Amino acid sequence: MQIYFADPHSPWRRGSNENTNGLLRQYMPKGSDLSIYSQEELDAIVLSLNTRPRQTLGWKTPLAVYTEHMARLQLQADSTH
Repeated sequence: MQIYFADPHSPWRRGSNENTNGLLRQYMPKGSDLSIYSQEELDAIVLSLNTRPRQTLGWKTPLAVYTEHMARLQLQADSTH
């Protein structure tokens, strides 16, 4: 498997990652000490991000895409047994 590493100072090569960082900044400023957030607060942020529709996913949510993918994998596994 080929692995691609983007140059450290080339954010345009890491679009999805940079977009997610921007979304996280809505909840916590850059350089925030994560230890000040409770696990419940972090879980709420994760849920909010995972249930937010994304243009790159055809306006589906990451959670919906993940669920669909896992269902396809399960169907493939079931058909081989």
